[in-house]
Amino acid sequence: MPDISAFHGIRYDLGQVGSLSNVIAPPYDVIDSQLQQELLDKHPANCVRIVLGQDQDGDDDTNNRYTRAARTMRNWLREGVLFAEGEPAIYVYHQVFTEGEQELTRRGFMCRTRLERFGKGNIYPHEETHGGAKADRLKLWKACKANCSQIFGLYPDESNIAQEILEEAIRGVAPLEATDHLGVLHRIWPVNDIATITDVIAAMGGLPIYIADGHHRYETACNYRDELAAELAAKGEQLDPEHPANFVLMMCVSMSDPGMIVLPTHRLFRGLHAMTSQDLQKQLGECFNCDVSSTGPETAPGLWEEIEMEGDQGTMAFYTAEDQTWTVARLTAEGQQKMAEISSDHCSDWQGLGVSLLHRLVMDHLLDKPNLPAPKYVRAIEEVVEGLQQGDSAGRDHTGQQGTGGRFELAAMVMPATVDHIRAISNANERMPAKSTYFYPKLLSGLLFNPLE
Repeated sequence: MPDISAFHGIRYDLGQVGSLSNVIAPPYDVIDSQLQQELLDKHPANCVRIVLGQDQDGDDDTNNRYTRAARTMRNWLREGVLFAEGEPAIYVYHQVFTEGEQELTRRGFMCRTRLERFGKGNIYPHEETHGGAKADRLKLWKACKANCSQIFGLYPDESNIAQEILEEAIRGVAPLEATDHLGVLHRIWPVNDIATITDVIAAMGGLPIYIADGHHRYETACNYRDELAAELAAKGEQLDPEHPANFVLMMCVSMSDPGMIVLPTHRLFRGLHAMTSQDLQKQLGECFNCDVSSTGPETAPGLWEEIEMEGDQGTMAFYTAEDQTWTVARLTAEGQQKMAEISSDHCSDWQGLGVSLLHRLVMDHLLDKPNLPAPKYVRAIEEVVEGLQQGDSAGRDHTGQQGTGGRFELAAMVMPATVDHIRAISNANERMPAKSTYFYPKLLSGLLFNPLE
């Protein structure tokens, strides 16, 4: 079972900073240089100064963006810009947003969750991770002695029992509110009633947690704990089981919450030779039934709407820049059999995933391009259109990949994984390909910090 608990969260004093909207920020890994500067200019106490500081000339081991973040956090605590909650609390967190012209509210709660290494407990990853991001966050957390943003965890709860306990506790209570740069409204409520907290902990008993977003930060939290334990062991001491380093700040959302949606991440591919729709169809062979759909990047929105309505993981659309043509490819029985042959090291749920079919069957096997540069990942269909029209010339995308110039020779629109895919593939102790899911809206930084001392 996940071992969750209330804690003394560190948060902003609105009497000091005014509107919470002025001091919050999106996750560090989606902040480009332009947005970073906008956040810095927005308020002298914007949390971007902690979560994503700027490098400066002359930085060294004792003076750098991590040590400056730590110094900033200490100063804000001393000056009262930040304060620690008087009573341990669980924090209800609502996000009100619009998707497809429909207003939705995703509900969850932030708490401390006891760390377990993946594969050794009841907390499961769903995507692969890379070392660079983990090293960066470890330096920040060691300097600040705090989790500066939360992990996003999903748990199965068909009746939303845990969340409803908290919804009853906040009924009629005014929330703290912030609106982010995308117009999403974020609301939080501290809940410190002991009986309510006890009931929530009991409702979560025996339930697994699947990491939706924040794999790097979760593994960083484990590394932080292990390093601290090793330092104490060298002195002949032990890390107390209830030490804050044994826990990580986590946002927990029921898989059955009405506002829980998963959006697609499309691909714009680099490093391919020019090809036409006819060339592509020849290489896809008997593995896909192909239909030429439309021409021009601007026809992507209508085409994607048709694919979404079809709702089949084996259906995807490819754009070949050489003839500016969209081709819809639908997996055949032969393609399914070939995927099983070349992916026998994975479970059937992984084999049937749209992004798995795209990368393993199409890109690696049929096109024979297993070592391409990382594609540009885009979420909105408008970004697909823009990328195809403008080419690969603009700086770094939100994944940190640098544009290389020239056009994208191939684009792919692919269905997202669902929460059921996440559960099934994670339960099989496997991980999806990178960017199989896009959880929207993103969780804000700056609503809450979790002290590690």
